[in-house]
Amino acid sequence: MAANSDTAGARPAWFVGASYGGGTEDQTDRFIEEGVWEHGFQDQLIEEIRSIHVGDRIAIKSTYTRKHGLPFDNRGHSVSVMAIKAVGVVTGNPGDGRRLTVDWTSIEPRREWYFYTYLPTVWRVVPDDLYSKSLIGFAFEGQGQDIDMFRNLPYWQDRFGDNPKPEERFPWTSFYSGFADKLLAFRHDRPALLAAIGRLPSELPKSLDDRFADGTSGLLRDICPFTTMGIFNRGLTDDNRRKIASELAGLLGMDELEGHLLRSVAGIPVLDNRNSWFFPFEPERDTDHIDALWQVFADALRYADDSDEVNRASFIESFDDAVSRKGVGGMLTFGLFWIRPQTFLSLDKYSRSFVGEQLGVDIPQDTPDGETYLGLCEELQRMFNDENLPAHSFPELSAVAWNTAPEDKGGAPSENVEHPPPPVSEPPYCVEDIVEEGCFLERDRLEEILERWQVKKNLILQGPPGTGKTWLAKKLAFALIGSRSRSRVRPLQFHPNLSYEDFVRGWRPSGDTAGRLKLIDGPFLAAVEDAGKESARDFVVVIEEINRGNPAQIFGEMLTLLEADKRNPDEALALSYPRHSDERVHIPDNLYVVGTMNVADRSLALVDLALRRRFAFVDLEPIFGDSWRRWVSEQCGLDAEFLTDIARRLTTLNQEISNDNLLGPHFQVGHSVVTPRKETDIPNPVEWFTQVVETEIGPLLDEYWFDDTERARAAKEALLKGLDS
Repeated sequence: MAANSDTAGARPAWFVGASYGGGTEDQTDRFIEEGVWEHGFQDQLIEEIRSIHVGDRIAIKSTYTRKHGLPFDNRGHSVSVMAIKAVGVVTGNPGDGRRLTVDWTSIEPRREWYFYTYLPTVWRVVPDDLYSKSLIGFAFEGQGQDIDMFRNLPYWQDRFGDNPKPEERFPWTSFYSGFADKLLAFRHDRPALLAAIGRLPSELPKSLDDRFADGTSGLLRDICPFTTMGIFNRGLTDDNRRKIASELAGLLGMDELEGHLLRSVAGIPVLDNRNSWFFPFEPERDTDHIDALWQVFADALRYADDSDEVNRASFIESFDDAVSRKGVGGMLTFGLFWIRPQTFLSLDKYSRSFVGEQLGVDIPQDTPDGETYLGLCEELQRMFNDENLPAHSFPELSAVAWNTAPEDKGGAPSENVEHPPPPVSEPPYCVEDIVEEGCFLERDRLEEILERWQVKKNLILQGPPGTGKTWLAKKLAFALIGSRSRSRVRPLQFHPNLSYEDFVRGWRPSGDTAGRLKLIDGPFLAAVEDAGKESARDFVVVIEEINRGNPAQIFGEMLTLLEADKRNPDEALALSYPRHSDERVHIPDNLYVVGTMNVADRSLALVDLALRRRFAFVDLEPIFGDSWRRWVSEQCGLDAEFLTDIARRLTTLNQEISNDNLLGPHFQVGHSVVTPRKETDIPNPVEWFTQVVETEIGPLLDEYWFDDTERARAAKEALLKGLDS
């Protein structure tokens, strides 16, 4: 009998901390000696620990950052490190959500893993992508880490990659971080800081007049670091912002400023001129208000440079103290983003909207507490590894969030924030761009798919894993609307826990102290509303793995409205949760839907006939023809004869899989496993293909023929036989 898919049924591995008391009491030795693992929380992690199975692999980790003594050139940047201190197998789970029994093996000396790390106590790692598989292989199978690959992934390449270009994309980040470092020296000498600010040229706008308890007014007598940086992060002209920043940097003793660092200030959230302080006037502020802001400033710098448990706990405590002060709130995240833009997210209105609506990440409506805020930052940092994501760092996210914000930005700024002006136009996109970027389908075939989609309105790309379904869906979306507009292409993903209330509309906590519920529109209804406002332009919803959820249940009455001949107001229906009794909704004619479907995974939901009738289906197959060979050869420098040999071997394997009565064509190996990223340097093609077979194709075959290990072994050997001859 064959396995269901490449990852179906694969159990996660667990990476767990071993510190109590805010990170000061390491329990590793006790855990190993007693054959246990437990956590010290009262009401956290309960359900997660209960979900761990006997037989699951588990490792004790310690996560921190380092600047020195690294096995690669980090160029002075802090690097996230995770030490593996012990590995084991879970032998018992009593179900109390707090304790496990484990057969431990101590790791001496401790092995260090870089970049792809996680600080919180429990990390559930599912082997469903290259990063997770590499980590699991490193921790439990003694494999090495391909540090060069991780250095050059999207999130890290600007700082650690072979061709770093941070000065070309977001040059301001180096200046802002350096300014924060210099500012820290004035924490206990604020009179000197105020004196330096007072020496700024009089023609530059500063807005530093305070009101005092005796009814008089005058220049500030105290100041916090965030208000200091706010002097050049307000609603001023870019020229004035650069002048103030440069002058103030010189007055504070920064080294000579390189002119290019502030040539662009794109994507930096700025404060409203009417409220650009992080504290109220003197009579209204607590005596320790400004001290509290200096404390979170110092703790944030320490955490960004060394994110161990102690620094994390200190930052959370000072963050919670600071945001509770009058006049601070969510503005604090602007300041944190300024001082360490690679570590902290700014929760300005455009970033909030982009993260929530475009990336599908839940963001509290009110200012989050420190634990929630750091969790949000960490979740996004993990997402930045996805090369299909429109942003791969917080500076890029902030810039993209502005660029994709609604065009009507008139009126008073909300949340005290403004942004630089948007670009003039959206970059155009067409079928030729899809081909140029690495699509192996013929141009005519792509045009046929687009024509069918335009008629049917709804399209599903289905095929074996690794055939580029998600990649092509997004590219087709851009070609359909005629531009690479992130604001008009909304990517989503279905999963087993997704409901109608998440996708269309449902009752959700309002976030107020009374615990009331609020009717919230989901991302699909938001797309319907966006398309309805701009009938002259097309919009697209991209749904990844549409059969991983229950489509009929998730769409609800929207399933009827998807039909091409029901895209008009006359066919409007009432929603399950109407805002008023007369509300009726229809899907506009300019909203298109494209989904992807992995037909190999039989663990996923079958698509019912009602859904099939409303979508056009396009099959994608592995492609190892001339277009594939030409692209890989041109982009990665691989010899065409070598690629022809690889194609022959994989075609033979796929024929064997297709002929298997328990598998079939839907289980073939897709071309993406042997399609490197653009301009990937592959000095040894044989070694590269061998690694692909051993780490990607081989484990897949082991699952396909798990009850016939000899057949799986023979298939792997056939892929590699005579390769180096």
